[in-house]
This record gives sequence, structure tokens and C-alpha cells, in this order.
Amino acid sequence: MAHRLACFLAPEDERAFLRFLAQHRLEVYPRRIPPGWTPFLAGAETLGQLPPEVYLAAPALGPVLVDRVKRGPDKGAYRVDEVRSPVIFWERSALNEEGELLSGQLWAELEVTPQTGRRTAAPEHFRQLFQAVEGWLKKNCRRSDPVGFFVGPAAARACKEGLVLREAGHRGDTVRPSR
Repeated sequence: MAHRLACFLAPEDERAFLRFLAQHRLEVYPRRIPPGWTPFLAGAETLGQLPPEVYLAAPALGPVLVDRVKRGPDKGAYRVDEVRSPVIFWERSALNEEGELLSGQLWAELEVTPQTGRRTAAPEHFRQLFQAVEGWLKKNCRRSDPVGFFVGPAAARACKEGLVLREAGHRGDTVRPSR
């Protein structure tokens, strides 16, 4: 089972998060890799280049394995093998049609699980990297009501000024920063 962190990050929060990630030298890959894609390092200056769904890869901790999609609408496209590669998947928070901020998430496969086919646990350095990301969220973000989400400081300020935070998904509930 993947380790999952749900969050609401406004663009200012994402910029601060990317400044933190820059020290770890993570490369950016989109969910579906177009031909000729060149990975770049995640950093505050690359915020405008990020797609809505991103793999943050740690090539220093192991190879980033890419394979071709064999079935479905993306047949023939390339994708990152998130089980065998040292990557953190980041689905960014986004505004919906009503102007509400939808939750995003970060997750990584760290454990041996029969469902994913992972035969060995993720390297300890990768586990520590994911724990550092979780620690950054715990330190810099507020908790939510109902529990289960991290709310960035800029998103919390915007919520105080009237922005609605909504859990992503069909009929997602509204979320508020806890006091």
C-alpha cells in the first residue's frame, strides 16, 4: 500500500515546497511522458513548467524505470514505473470550475506488497526522503477539519478570505483549516 499525504497547496505554498525540494535534486517527469521529454530539476523557478500530475524522481537513489503503456487510451505512450523507481507522485491542488481549491496528494510506494509486485522494500534513503517531505508538510502546514489533510499557509489565508477547500473526487466534502 502506498504512503499517501493529502494536501491543499496554493501556488505560494507550492513555490515554498519546491524550494524545499530543490535541496534533494529531484527530477520532474509527467504522468504520461511525451516523446523527447527531458527531465528537469524541481525548484521554485520551475513552478510554471510543472504539469498537474508529476513524478518527482530521485535518480541518485536508483534508476528511473520507464516503460510503454500497453492498453487503454494512452496505449503507446511512456510512463514511469512507480513501484520499482524511486519516485514520489505529486498530484497538485487545482481550482475547479466553481473556483474552489481541490485537494492534491503526494504518495510513494515504500513497502513490499503483493498487490504491486514489489519484491524488495524501497531503499532506506528513499524512505528518509519521503519522511522529510512529510516532515516539511507537518512543520509548514496546518491540519484540517475534518482530519486527514495538510493545508498550506497561503491556502489557509485564502480560505479565511472565502476560498472553499474541497476534497478531490466525486462529491468531495469541504475542508477547513483547524484552528
